[in-house]
Amino acid sequence: MNKVELAYFGLCSVIALLGGFVTVGAKNPIRGAMGLLSTIIGIAGLYLMLAAEFLAAIQLLVYAGAVVILFLFVIMLLGPSAQSKRDARGAVARYVGAAALLVSGLGAMVLVMRTQSGTPTALPAVPPQFGTIESIGHELFSTALVPFELSGALLLVAVIGAVAVARGKQVDPTLLPAADAKPSAAPAPTTGQTKEARS
Repeated sequence: MNKVELAYFGLCSVIALLGGFVTVGAKNPIRGAMGLLSTIIGIAGLYLMLAAEFLAAIQLLVYAGAVVILFLFVIMLLGPSAQSKRDARGAVARYVGAAALLVSGLGAMVLVMRTQSGTPTALPAVPPQFGTIESIGHELFSTALVPFELSGALLLVAVIGAVAVARGKQVDPTLLPAADAKPSAAPAPTTGQTKEARS
């Protein structure tokens, strides 16, 4: 791996990691969706480094072009009423939980590194059909058919649930009485009232 490849790998990794942190830590759901988009772009760049151009294109088309847009539509459909109010009393608990997760992750990484031998393991060579349309289609419609269908059903159920929640919070104008649906016009002043107002 030369310097250009190492710099490209570092750039894509930093974009993916920063996008992940923004996705998890952002209080605004729109910023969280933009962090997810950055993570998807970084992963697509890593696919390009592995000479898997089709996977990179599908990553951008499906995830960045469909899933993130789907999340944005759901966020806009729910509106500002879906955002929880900021509570400063829960900030300490969030920070303690994040610190515990970080420490446990670093501890697990250290344990894994200590159990491994000092010599690095050589990875096998990538097969020539890696990342091609034929190999992905074969895996997708043979061994990964059930997870693929389940993921599509999961996205459909999530969208239907978001629409149901958003419709439940809104008032149907067709169910309102006629007096509440249209504000009653003020009665026209009589002749005596107009003379008193002028005087």
